[in-house]
Formats: sequence, C-alpha cells, structure tokens
Amino acid sequence: MADSTVEQSDQIPAQKRMATVCWSSDLDRVWPVLILSTTAAASGLDVDIFFTFWGLRVLQRNDKRITGTNWMQKMEAMMDHGGTDNLKLGKMHMGGMGTTMIKKLADQYHVASPTELLEMARDLGVRLTPCQMTMELYGLTKEDLIDGIEPPAGAASFIDMATSADLSFFI
Repeated sequence: MADSTVEQSDQIPAQKRMATVCWSSDLDRVWPVLILSTTAAASGLDVDIFFTFWGLRVLQRNDKRITGTNWMQKMEAMMDHGGTDNLKLGKMHMGGMGTTMIKKLADQYHVASPTELLEMARDLGVRLTPCQMTMELYGLTKEDLIDGIEPPAGAASFIDMATSADLSFFI
C-alpha cells in the first residue's frame, strides 16, 4: 500500500516572513529598522514594517512641513518635522552636532542614508504600512506621505502581520 503522505523534503518551504514596528523617528532607531528590513528582503524574506506614532513621521514627504487640521496637530508637526531627511539622534544629539557627526561618519563609511534605505525597501517589495489611528491623531493625509506605501491599517492588522511572521521586531 502506497503512503499518501508527502515527505518533508518534497515540500516547498514557505517563504520566511519578518514584521517590524517602527514607533520612533529617532535616527538611531530608524536606521536599524530600515537596515534589517532591507537586508531581510534582499535575503528573500517577505517583510512588513508598521509605522506608528512618531515612527509614522518617517513616511512623511521630506518637503511637507506643516500637517494637520487643528492647532495642536500643526504644533506637533512643527516640533517633529517628518521625513527621512530630517531625522535626528535620540541620544547624544547635542544640539544637532551628534546628528551631523553620525551622518558624516555614515557617509564616510558608505552606510546608506535612511532616505536611500526607504527607497531600497520599496524597490525590494517591503510593505510599508502607516498606522491609521496615528494618521488620524496627527491629522495626516495620504498626500502628506510618500508614494509606494500600503493603505493605512490598524493595530489588529499588525497583529496579523506579526503572528504570521517568523521574526518580529519592535525597534
């Protein structure tokens, strides 16, 4: 009698998945999110990044300064200028000197900038998902964000991403 089960070696392995939360717009947190995600995607993993709270500002257009519809949202936008060109260090910022030094070192040692990494992530098929609740909280619209991203989604959608992933990060 023939065995109807398929040997493990005959099965096509499922594609590995990675899910990451980007909750900060600090350069020293955004860089690892984008470096790990682009590396994973280049290695063949299926990658999702969920951008929430201050991390959502990473997806904001670099040339978009003031966002929101009320004075509180506009004030928040003034204090936290979004876009990858405007990221600052969370630690050792030193009035901008630390950020300038690390960007200069990164350039000297050929580390891709967050802007380049974000473009690379899109080119590699990384799904960049903005948090719907945070968009509403900040008064952000689709027009405020870069092109090539996923439709806004909620926390439950990220839970689905994370539970189906082989790796999950909160950076």
